[in-house]
This record gives sequence, structure tokens and C-alpha cells, in this order.
Amino acid sequence: MNKDTSLSCKKQLDRCREIFVKKTKDYGTSWRILRLTSITDQIFIKAKRIRSIQENTVQKVADNIQDDFIGIVNYSVMAIIQIELQAEEVKDLNLAADFINERYAKVVSETLALLEAKNHDYGEAWRDMRISSITDIILMKILRTKQIEENEGRTLISEGVQANYQDMINYAVFCLIKLDEI
Repeated sequence: MNKDTSLSCKKQLDRCREIFVKKTKDYGTSWRILRLTSITDQIFIKAKRIRSIQENTVQKVADNIQDDFIGIVNYSVMAIIQIELQAEEVKDLNLAADFINERYAKVVSETLALLEAKNHDYGEAWRDMRISSITDIILMKILRTKQIEENEGRTLISEGVQANYQDMINYAVFCLIKLDEI
């Protein structure tokens, strides 16, 4: 991945993390009550709104779509944290903000490494894609995730839900970069 792309990705992920940290201060870790399927549906709502705005000529709520892409990143990170915490059988809904922020940093670091590897192999193809196409890919990843959830996490050949959440993070970051470059 070229140096500029790496810096741009880190900048967007820092932007997402800043919002996550502030919302954790405002709301605590209330999102821990959500089942994984509910988090997937929250991501679906964000992506569906983006697509609706992209397709319609009139937008009735002034919120920008950048906020929805940030929401996709942050809900996807929450989902991965939920997966990891459930695996460790942690049931505390009021985890310390520092603990959650450390988990957030870990998820983002692992996902950024995946992004850099894939971006290298794909030759930054996302730069030549339309934001609307990337939105569609995010929606497809959500539908795949929902299907895997309906199959109780079982897949025959496909990656699991965590890989799909990581892809959603990466695609949302690409859209944030592209929107900043407009």
C-alpha cells in the first residue's frame, strides 16, 4: 500500500475512534447488551440509509453520510469486540472505558493490517470504484453476515462473520477517504 493510503486510512480510523471514545464517555458500554444480530442490523440501517440517499434526489434529514460510514466502522468494531468477549465468557455490561478502548485499538490494528495486505494485492482498485458500488459491497457483506448468523455461524467454505465485519470496516474507511477527496 502506498504511504499516502496508509496515512489516510489511519487518519480515518483515528477519526472513528475519537467518536467511539466520546460516545463511550456519554453512554458507557450500553451497546454490550446488543446481540451480534442486533449489531449487524444497526450496520444494515446505516448502509441502507447511505444507499437511499445515493439513490434519492431529496434528503430530508441533514445528517451527512460520512457519519453513517463512521457508524459502520464503529458498529463493526463493536461486533468484533462482542465476538471476542463472548469467546472469553465476559458478561460484564459495564466494562471500563479503558478496557474497551484497548480492545478497540486491537481490533483496528488487526483490521488495518488486513486492509494493507488486501490493498497491496488488489493494487488499490477501490480508488477507481464509485462510492455507490462500495456501498453495495458493504450491503452484500451485511447480507452475507446475516445469512451466516441464520446458519448459527456455520459455513461450508466461506469466511465467518468476523472477516465480514473487518471487510465492512475497510470498505467504509475507503468511502471516508474518497469523500474527503471530493
